[in-house]
Amino acid sequence: MRIKSEDGTKEMRAVWFEDGIVKLIDQRQLPANFEIFEAKTTEEVAYAIKEMVVRGAPAIGITAAYGMAQASLQGRNVDEAFEILRNTRPTAHDLFYALRSMMDAINSGEDPVKKAEEYANDIIGRCEKIGEYGEKLIKDGYRILTHCNAGALAVGDWGTATAPIRKAHRNGKKIFVWVDETRPRLQGARLTAWEMVQEGIEHAIIADNAAGYFMRKGEIDMVIVGADRITSNGDVANKIGTYEKAVVAKENGIPFYVAAPISTFDFSLENGDQIPIEERREEEVLFCRECRIAPQESHARNPAFDVTPAKYITGIITEKGVFKPEEIWKLKS
Repeated sequence: MRIKSEDGTKEMRAVWFEDGIVKLIDQRQLPANFEIFEAKTTEEVAYAIKEMVVRGAPAIGITAAYGMAQASLQGRNVDEAFEILRNTRPTAHDLFYALRSMMDAINSGEDPVKKAEEYANDIIGRCEKIGEYGEKLIKDGYRILTHCNAGALAVGDWGTATAPIRKAHRNGKKIFVWVDETRPRLQGARLTAWEMVQEGIEHAIIADNAAGYFMRKGEIDMVIVGADRITSNGDVANKIGTYEKAVVAKENGIPFYVAAPISTFDFSLENGDQIPIEERREEEVLFCRECRIAPQESHARNPAFDVTPAKYITGIITEKGVFKPEEIWKLKS
């Protein structure tokens, strides 16, 4: 991913493994500060996932893979490390996909560091392919709405929802991106907008509840979002607020696409009702950073994800191509 600084523009990943340490761009600090978080133990890797130093399903998976490699290098009981990492966040399927891949490799006697690097490279490569397939759906002049951050920060590089956007921009298409702010943690306003600045892509941040206004005015041509888990019938769990965007897009005749690698698919679940939905601390809703924005007497509910039924989804962009929800059985290995 491109990072602009006073020293110029450089390419780097959102998470990597160096000298036995899992290093991550601290997404909690962006856009005000660019800081690297160093996780030196399994507990610190788990903290990074749980406290959203890193977030985005594929990036969580990559971080967990590095965490397993680190635990193995340190001579730690890998079964214990597996359980610690597995219990960080419940919704994103990539976490469990990565942990199972690493355990299979370790039990087979493979080099865990080499396996973790292969896993990271594979996921990032898949997401670049998502960009290549998705870019073909974007016409010159398109105005695209996205929700939350499904960018390079959420993968390591390229992103899922942003991969087609980045490819279209680099191929010379004139595009404009509507960036949902994404309450309560503002991943759109803080992270997606920051990535758009790094790439030089024209964009505007909008309040979450403004999307319908722009859809009805005819100022949105398509929607592309990421996913945290996709079930065998094509239902999609993604950041809270995705469901209502899909419903309003369908009402206004706007194509709604989901972009995700096959590591995000959970074919063991029949439908979205079976997806465990994480509910986070109420303070994330009651506060904006350190400032309380609600009465002291008030409480809040804070589901982190919702489920979009397959009937609202135009297509799912994967590294194997673009599929209608009813066609994803073809991806089952």
